[in-house]
Amino acid sequence: MYGTLDISTSGMVAQRMRMAAISANIANSETILDSSGQLNPFRKRMVFFAPGNPAATTAAGKAMGVHVASIEADESAIRLRYMPWSPYADERGYVPYPDISPEIEQINAMQAARSYEANVVAAETTKQMMAQALRLLA
Repeated sequence: MYGTLDISTSGMVAQRMRMAAISANIANSETILDSSGQLNPFRKRMVFFAPGNPAATTAAGKAMGVHVASIEADESAIRLRYMPWSPYADERGYVPYPDISPEIEQINAMQAARSYEANVVAAETTKQMMAQALRLLA
């Protein structure tokens, strides 16, 4: 059965994945080398949600909740810094860095945390209503 608890849970899972991407963005905001030591600036990760749950077994379940549709790297999120002394500078003296604003990422993290908290409250309220209904039936 795909009910209110499942909807809230899907929201919590989606926001947790969003928070993981935001954390990676903040952690790598100054990363210009890839794992093999080559110049390849980190690309900001963006999480895209879509309605429904494609893994649900019922038609009603497929229409409810939310899921992460994709996590994509923003290929255009590069800014150039003038650093002619750097060994990674191009012929004009610029080094490519990720175009990640820690302030914007912090705001996104606050939004994700608040959304997660709202889903927790909705799940707790649902559980309380179910418990009250069972008490009335007993």
